[in-house]
Amino acid sequence: MKNETHHEEQYPEYCRNSLMDFVKIKDIDIEVCDVTLRDGEQTPGVAFSKEQKMSIAQHLDDIGIEVIEAGFPVVSEAERDVVKSIANMGLDARICCLCRSTQKDVETAVDCDVDFVSIFLAMSDLHLKYKYHKSLEEMLDVAMNAVEYAKDHGIGVRFAAEDATRTPIPRLIDAFKMAEERNADYVSIADTVGILNPITATYLVDQVYNAIDTKKTKICMHCHDDLGLAVANTLAAAEAGAFQIHTTVNGIGERAGNAALEEVLMNLRIQYGVDRYDLHNLVDLSEEVKAASKIDVAINKSVVGQNAFSHESGIHVAAILENPRTYELFLPEMVGGKRNLIVGKHTGTKALAGIIKDIGYELGEADFNALFDQVKVITETEQRSVDRDELEVLVQSVLKNN
Repeated sequence: MKNETHHEEQYPEYCRNSLMDFVKIKDIDIEVCDVTLRDGEQTPGVAFSKEQKMSIAQHLDDIGIEVIEAGFPVVSEAERDVVKSIANMGLDARICCLCRSTQKDVETAVDCDVDFVSIFLAMSDLHLKYKYHKSLEEMLDVAMNAVEYAKDHGIGVRFAAEDATRTPIPRLIDAFKMAEERNADYVSIADTVGILNPITATYLVDQVYNAIDTKKTKICMHCHDDLGLAVANTLAAAEAGAFQIHTTVNGIGERAGNAALEEVLMNLRIQYGVDRYDLHNLVDLSEEVKAASKIDVAINKSVVGQNAFSHESGIHVAAILENPRTYELFLPEMVGGKRNLIVGKHTGTKALAGIIKDIGYELGEADFNALFDQVKVITETEQRSVDRDELEVLVQSVLKNN
């Protein structure tokens, strides 16, 4: 018999960590710059269409992302057209684009109607020797000319130090102060090869923070995930004073990718109480980028993975049915997800009965025993689990045949 009166208990979206009573979490002042359309597209094999880029930009804007990096317009005429089209969508988000440290790149960006440009320069010994084949002085001279040119043409500037985390700190700070003197709006620390950890990220941002006038020039942090620490490093940087933090949807990007937008936003909400972003479409945005990039999301990925709200263990399922807070930090609906109670080899009669009730059915003893026997055959003999949809089909079959 179908039960139409099932109601799920709701609970507050923000769940305090008990340690917060003893550890003071720092207040943070941040904005998010999502770089999916530029750094994310630099993922090997990824190429978004114009329509896909504009749709992703719209959804990022709907979430409340403050800055969207739309692309690298000097790459091609098509890329230039996309960047300009996004810049003229009328979004609330400010639009920026990437430029090398050349006047030509900045001229192209100015023609795209962007709000500001990200002028990047690598200053590590490795990059100076093996990429540029020029001295630091030569490269800085060209870069500062590009900064001045952009400011003279009325657009904002982010001066980004590529491979900043393998650049001597005094050299990095000197370059940032040069950019500050030329009225750069931001200076950006790029952990290009993902070498930081939260302690070194904090130290580096702190050093820069104390060397420049952060009321005039804001600090940005751009983290890669080569050691799996991009999100942690991004949050540590924000605590240390980085104002603009960079993300990509699903964490896509070169090599191991960048700090994942969905993970950063959920941490901002839960760890720091930042509640100005609309999180309800994170799963939908993840799916959109997954389809456009043709890159699958790990099944156990935080926030948006298929298993993020899936429960199979009988003990867990029984507790979830009593109160979801037992094994869920936040409701799946908070991010546009869906809870999935799965029947597996560890599912006992109590958990199975609870799942059946949660689906909306009530079975008599004979029907329940018949269903339980079928489930055991599938989970133990075929060595697989039974998801909610398949279980409902089995329930209906049992009711029909008995």
